[in-house]
Amino acid sequence: MSLGSHLLQADQLDATSILELLDLAESFADVERRTMPKVPALKGKVVATLFFEDSTRTRLSFETAAKRLSADVLSLAVGSSSVKKGESLRDTVETIEAMGIDAIVIRHRSSGAAHQVARWAKRAKVINAGDGWHEHPTQALLDLLTVRQRIAEQRGLTPQELGVSCFEGLRVGIIGDIRHSRVARSSVSCYRSLGAEVTVVAPGSLLPPGIEDWGVKISHDLDAVIPSLDVIALLRLQSERGSGTYLPSLREYSRDFSLSAVRETQLGALAMITHPGPMMRGVEIASSVADLDRTLQLRQVSNGVATRMAVLFSLLGQGPLDSGMEQ
Repeated sequence: MSLGSHLLQADQLDATSILELLDLAESFADVERRTMPKVPALKGKVVATLFFEDSTRTRLSFETAAKRLSADVLSLAVGSSSVKKGESLRDTVETIEAMGIDAIVIRHRSSGAAHQVARWAKRAKVINAGDGWHEHPTQALLDLLTVRQRIAEQRGLTPQELGVSCFEGLRVGIIGDIRHSRVARSSVSCYRSLGAEVTVVAPGSLLPPGIEDWGVKISHDLDAVIPSLDVIALLRLQSERGSGTYLPSLREYSRDFSLSAVRETQLGALAMITHPGPMMRGVEIASSVADLDRTLQLRQVSNGVATRMAVLFSLLGQGPLDSGMEQ
């Protein structure tokens, strides 16, 4: 399959594209389990990571994915780069592209930055690794991969055998700082494309303007909705984006919207919990709940590499996957 020129936001993916990416990610997850987890699929390609915001998980995940595919990786250290000397984002992009870069993975504090970089790039593919409050499409994809794997295990099937049916009617609750979350926006798009029913749960102050147009249910009462959920997708409070100014106190937020040990007992036996990380134990989730088997955060981290391998291969690979999968 091919994603086209770039991966900038989740709504450019329809249900077929999402499922094809998930199936491809499963193939790369098998590569991850090898003694030598590397394939020559992107040998000779160069992937640059431009992270203007800190994100250890996402940056290392993309760089590991590129190296697993045998691509060369150029990591821009913004703190010591020419950006600190006043170089514009456009000049930075044009400079590294002149070095023969094939793909640019960018994270930026400004919403829309990835789209702007894609307009400037002449030949490089652009992947949005998170832009402001806008989108984070690969996080949504790895969450879906993780959820599908758990449902497959529960049903005794392979993830590929499930198809889209495992998402149709799936009841997903996205809980927390919706206003500042790019993960929420991408996740809503992907889940809804596959037929899931999405409810967002947050205090009114942490809901963004226009939420009524997202095609989701809205609730301010976690206790009322939690028994009906199949997936509880917790979000991190985005304190660096000002979420604290929208809350009376962390104690009040935790009381009303944390997944406490008591609330966890109200979940169905097969319900699962996801979190993009890093988790604030005692605020978003009780420490005892964070360590349960149904909490899939570490599996999400592991699946991040396979998912980003799938995205990179879809953008940069040539020919059938099998030709690049030989060990």
